[in-house]
Formats: sequence, structure tokens, C-alpha cells
Amino acid sequence: MARTFRSLAVYNFRVWSLGGIVSNIGTWMQRTAQDWLVLTQLTEQNATALGIVMALQFGPMLLLLPFSGYAADHFDRRKLLIGTQLAFAASALGLGLLTVTGHVQLWHVYFFAAMSGCVAAIDAPARQTFVSDLVDESYLSNAVALNSLSFNVARMVGPAVSGLLIPWVGNGWVFLLNVLTFAAMIISLCCLRKNQMHVRERPPRVRGQLAEGFRYVWARPDLKAILLMLFLMGTFGLNFPIYISTMAVTVFDADASHYGLLTSLMAVGSVTGALLSARRARPGPMLLFWACALFGGCFVMAALMSNFWLFGGLLFVLGISAQTFTTSANSMVQLSTDPLMRGRVMAILLATTLGGTPVGAPIVGWVADLFGPRWAMGIGAASGLWAALVWFRYQRAVRTPLAT
Repeated sequence: MARTFRSLAVYNFRVWSLGGIVSNIGTWMQRTAQDWLVLTQLTEQNATALGIVMALQFGPMLLLLPFSGYAADHFDRRKLLIGTQLAFAASALGLGLLTVTGHVQLWHVYFFAAMSGCVAAIDAPARQTFVSDLVDESYLSNAVALNSLSFNVARMVGPAVSGLLIPWVGNGWVFLLNVLTFAAMIISLCCLRKNQMHVRERPPRVRGQLAEGFRYVWARPDLKAILLMLFLMGTFGLNFPIYISTMAVTVFDADASHYGLLTSLMAVGSVTGALLSARRARPGPMLLFWACALFGGCFVMAALMSNFWLFGGLLFVLGISAQTFTTSANSMVQLSTDPLMRGRVMAILLATTLGGTPVGAPIVGWVADLFGPRWAMGIGAASGLWAALVWFRYQRAVRTPLAT
């Protein structure tokens, strides 16, 4: 246990993690309520509309790439994150007030999803690289894993809480409760000890720095392989709100609490995967292959499942495999990247992972509407198996032994 949670011995990381888990719980509460609002109140179980919401949430990650990586490398990350938390809170407040007063329409959800997506495009690279400001290099891999653990503990708790609150107080009050959780992150950022920060030298501000980041990635076959895998998984495999909600509503005829339960079961698997990742000093060369292969295989079985609880059990395993892959990929990239390039490389990584969602999410939603959610889950299965093949071919090219 001491090895798994060793980064929490660092005061700044401990304070950051405490604020982060409260804020993340609120974020997952809102995401669950937002999906349920779109599927059951604003549309008649229209998965395409849900796919458009996801596209608007993640599309700005790609569009704002030239600025987001630059901001993460050149600006004060602590102040930048305080600003993004305030913007997230304003977005949640706007959507919450519209919903509580009964004036919310589908285009309002689209608008606030796009607004949150623009803020997230700036927030995500800064948040990912901020971990390296809190701990030294020897703790970085563990801190990345624990940061993912915090996110996934919130994903386990948030949907379950949201599923209980929606029938009781309604979607709008869930959005308004999320506004309060951002205060926890802002307070934690203000309480950090600046004299204990590990702030690295910032690169000079010159033209062409994004292009320099792309050239750096292009010269690294390992980074190119990881980014291609992340693109496949992010575009077609990680659209879990669509997969889980359409299976819950269409196949299992579930209510909001059961939908929240399915999302939480997957989050329990993600927490387990994050804990396993935190115990590793650094990921092995073929861990990405096995994680992607397990991801694809579980998707195939889940698509064929007719029992609600067995489907939930497969979501648990899917959570382990997805979290193992994303955490290991993140750690590999951060540990092997020049600190002066880290912000831009992480922005490219996040844009690659999430930037394909505007393409993948509507496609997955359209397939779910036209052919059914089971066929849509086949797309997720294909993404995992193709990603496994990419890493297998790369490892064969560098003649690395097939071992974890």
C-alpha cells in the first residue's frame, strides 16, 4: 500500500488530489444527468443527439490545439487551472438554471457542451502536465496513476450519486450541485506551497513551437505508435456514455438509477486498473498490447450479453483494460518526453485521443439508432483489436520480447 500511494507523501500532490476528487465527482454527476436529460427528456432515446453532445464536448480539443499546448508550456499552470475551474462552474450554473426553471432545450445543451469543450481544451493539457510540477521525476509515474485513480474513483461515485439524485431532485439541481464542487479544486490550488513546486524551465516564446512539437513526435516511432492507438481507442472505443446509456435504455429497459449503477460498475474497474498501474514502477513494453486485446475481447462479449448483471461485470473488466491502457500510455509519453516539450506533446496526445470524438461519437450514435446498440458496440471491439495490432507490429519492428 505504501508503494501504491507513495506520491501522497508529497504535501502539494496530496492537497491537489483532495480537491481534484471532489471536483471530479461533481463533473461525473453532471455528465450522467446531462446524458439522461438528452436521452429521456429532450429526445426520444436519440443516441445520435447524445453523440453530437459528445462531439461538441471534445471537438474543441483538436481545434484549439495550437493554443492549448502553448498555454500549458508557457503560462503559470496553477493560475491557468484556477481560471478554467471558474469557467467550468459558470457553464454548469447556466445549464442548471435553465433546467431548473424548465426552459432548457436541446440546443442549450449543445451550446454549454461546446462551451465546456473549449474550456477543457485548455484545462486538460495544463492539468496533465501540472502533475510534474507537484512531484519530482522519481514519483511521476506513480503520480500520473494516482491522478487517474482520483478521476476514476469520482467516475465510480459520481454516476451512482447522480442516479439517486435525478429521481429525487431532478437533473437541474445536479448541475447546480456541480457548481459547488469546483470550489474544492480552486481552494486546493490556492493552498499549494509554492516553495515546494517543481517548476521546470519554460521554453522561449518563439514562432513555430507547435510545429516543433509535431516534428518531435514524428521523429519518435514509439510516440507515433502510441498516438495512433489512442486515436483508434479515443475515436471509436471510449464512447462509453453512448454504449452504456443505449444498452441500458434500449436493451435492458433500465431507469436512471440502473444506468448510474452500470456507469459506476465500469468506474470500479477503472479504479482497479489505476491501482494496478500505481503499483508498477513503469509500464512494461507489451502491457499496451494486452490491455487493448482485453478491451476488444470484452466489447465482443458485452455486445452479445443478455443479462443485466453479467453485462455490468463485463463493464468492470472493460474499465480495468481501458484504464490500464490510458494510464500506461500517458506514463510512457510523459516519462520519455523532454520536459521542455512535455506540454505540447501532451496537448497533441489529448487532441489525438479526444479530437476524434466529433467523428466517432456521432457515427457510434447513428449505428446504435439504425442497427441497435449491440452493433454499435462492435465498433468499440474493433478499435481495441486494431490498437493491439498496431502495438504488436511496432514491438516486432523493434524486436522487443513478447512479455509484460
